[in-house]
Amino acid sequence: MAGDGLLVRVRPPLGRLTRAQALGLCVAATEHGNGQIDLTTRANLQIRGVREDGWRSLVEALIDLGLIDLDPVREARANILVAPDWRTGDDTHRIAEDLRRRLSDLPDLPGKIGFAIDAGARPVLREAPADFRIERAASGTLILRAEGRALGAPLTLGGEPESLIALAHWFVDTGGLASKRVARHHAPLPEWARGTTPPAAVAAPISPGPNPLGIALGLRFGRLTAIAMTDLLAAEPTIRAIRTTPWHIVVCETDPQLATQLDSADFITDPSSPTLRADACVGAPACPQATVETRDLARRLAPHVTGRLHVSGCAKGCARAATADVVLTGRDGRYDLAFDARAGAPSARTGLDAAQILAQFGAA
Repeated sequence: MAGDGLLVRVRPPLGRLTRAQALGLCVAATEHGNGQIDLTTRANLQIRGVREDGWRSLVEALIDLGLIDLDPVREARANILVAPDWRTGDDTHRIAEDLRRRLSDLPDLPGKIGFAIDAGARPVLREAPADFRIERAASGTLILRAEGRALGAPLTLGGEPESLIALAHWFVDTGGLASKRVARHHAPLPEWARGTTPPAAVAAPISPGPNPLGIALGLRFGRLTAIAMTDLLAAEPTIRAIRTTPWHIVVCETDPQLATQLDSADFITDPSSPTLRADACVGAPACPQATVETRDLARRLAPHVTGRLHVSGCAKGCARAATADVVLTGRDGRYDLAFDARAGAPSARTGLDAAQILAQFGAA
């Protein structure tokens, strides 16, 4: 339950919705929610404002669309983030599909435990939250790396899901449930999984504009409306599918030549937009944990901040787990300001209002 109603999370398989699924999702979000949809840092979708008497019908609609597994155990385990530029049959696609087929072999894990399948030529998901990572090594081989460890263990071709499942069982068998996340679990890795191989250098994430798959469109603070998505699909009938990413960006699979003509006021098409360098949770009043407004302040402040901006409604920092150059954390209706920090970190200045913050950065 959030301040604007129930929140229903959807994990599109392989981060992809077909055209029919995207349109169906928009209908369901409008009929059973408030039509607002958020894209998360795990590339999942969150349908907002769902009424208490409507969530069952919404879930049934999502099952019919193939966006939720009918088996709740398999659905709970399908927290799989994939590099969004995958192609059918490549290593990312192959491993992710194999892992999805073997979800029943995974142990019961804490709700936030996630898997990243990042097997392109170079990793792109390094800053996205995940506990177990399959990624490309500097040598060109694939490695399995536990979060918090700098090195990974080389994998055999075709045996990647088996190794990942085995490491998930190691986490549970060695008491990892108490620490809840792999990075906080300090039990020695099994000998076969001890890292010896560094991952390859990180590739730049997808940015708005033409893309090998079609066109990438930015979302302001990860917010998408059912109306905007429906209008986009109606305006461009060649869009075959929508791919989600952990960067507040969706990728439309379409003819790249036609994509260059696509423009919409509802999406960010300029890769230099300051809003893309800002993270802000939904804030008050939509979130009961937040005590301050977040997104309007972030929008006004972003052009005046060098580097990454994070405005968080409370100390939980849901919009960004990593550090940011400038961090504003809501506390008792005002903001605490910190630099090169996470939400809730010790502050340089405390108890500021929006006007004081804007004035400090020359945005008043």
